Amino acid sequence: MRPRPIHSVGRRLSRWLALQTFLGLGLVCLAVYLFTLDDVEQRQVQTLVRHHGGLENLLTETRQEGDWGSLRHRLNEFFTVRPDLALSLACAAGPPLYDNTELMPAPYREHRFAFAAAVPGCQAEALPARLLLSTADDAQSLARLRATLGSAALIGVLLVTVGSFGLVRVGLAPVRLLVEQTKRLSAGDLSPRLDGSGQPLELQPLVQQFNALLERIERAYAQLDGFNADVAHELRSPLSTLIAGIELALRGPLQPDAVRELLGSNLEELRRMSRIVKDMLFLSHADSGAPARREWVPSLAALLQQVAEYHEAALADAELGWAVEGDASGHFDGALLQQAVSNLLSNATRYAVAGSTVRLRIDDNHPDAGSTRLSVVNQGPPIDPVHLPRLFDRFYRSEAALHTPAQAHHGLGLSIVAAIARMHRGRPFARSDALTTEVGFSVQRSDG
Repeated sequence: MRPRPIHSVGRRLSRWLALQTFLGLGLVCLAVYLFTLDDVEQRQVQTLVRHHGGLENLLTETRQEGDWGSLRHRLNEFFTVRPDLALSLACAAGPPLYDNTELMPAPYREHRFAFAAAVPGCQAEALPARLLLSTADDAQSLARLRATLGSAALIGVLLVTVGSFGLVRVGLAPVRLLVEQTKRLSAGDLSPRLDGSGQPLELQPLVQQFNALLERIERAYAQLDGFNADVAHELRSPLSTLIAGIELALRGPLQPDAVRELLGSNLEELRRMSRIVKDMLFLSHADSGAPARREWVPSLAALLQQVAEYHEAALADAELGWAVEGDASGHFDGALLQQAVSNLLSNATRYAVAGSTVRLRIDDNHPDAGSTRLSVVNQGPPIDPVHLPRLFDRFYRSEAALHTPAQAHHGLGLSIVAAIARMHRGRPFARSDALTTEVGFSVQRSDG
């Protein structure tokens, strides 16, 4: 497949302006010429008709006087005054009574008429006559008009073409300014933004969208750098533990109980690393745009009850009760929803006040059309509003989480919740006040 040629916007606009100007001026000049031509032709016809009347009066006077011999003399006097006219007056038999049309050069306009008169020697009651009008002067005037209009059109097109190149260059100056601004951007420094204050209205949306894209890219780079650092930190601790344990074992003989204890500790660290790798692979799969595998779920309450029963031992150790509120049905990926709610319930278990009840809430009457909200509500210390927008970032921990043992969690649980929400075309949410904290996500119901 051949690549499409790259066209210059400036040249294309200039050519179109020149072509439109040529067509516009050409049509105007053509209209002027046609109107002038029509006016000239009507004036020529009117001249022939007017002199036709004068000749008829002259011939009528001659007939009334009966002096046909002086006809030629009178006609010569008439045409001496009007050299641009010529007359042919003939009889069917015999020589013509008068004819000076041979002296009329082309071009000319002809007008034929019949003159009723009893002329001696001519048996016809009506004499055929031809009146000619020279149009040489009009033809020259029209030729000069054509040349003038054509030259004006060509000069106008030339001027507009040159001017259009300048206007297009001036009009595209804001685009060149944006190009110069984008040259200052680099992967190492994405903080500069395009200055749209002096840009025209047509480019304002482009500048805004580009700046928004830069902001998202900058945030993604920052998250990527933080993600790499967090991954290195999370994997460094278990690797350091494994290396230290193995080095200690190699330094001297160990008792079987000590070997089993070391192997158990190493196995726990390896499992933790395995969970981190598994969760990272899941997030990568979700970020690539993988959708949820939907199937009919008749009761979300039953689904959440299974999750709570799985965590019942941990809830009992924390002296917490649980309850499921609400219900809904639809097409969802049940396994993913259970994983997301399990992560939320695990977080709530760590931070809920002993003796309180953790509520697993299902809201099917949310204002978002076609949306169902799943959340876990617990009573406990409030989350600082500064941390709420970042709760679902990878490896992000609030101040309270930093004081919990690292082995308990690795900071990807809420990121997985957000990913599962996106796979269901929903989004996560969190709110916290002095009494309760609610963390959850919305999912879009599907017909199949």
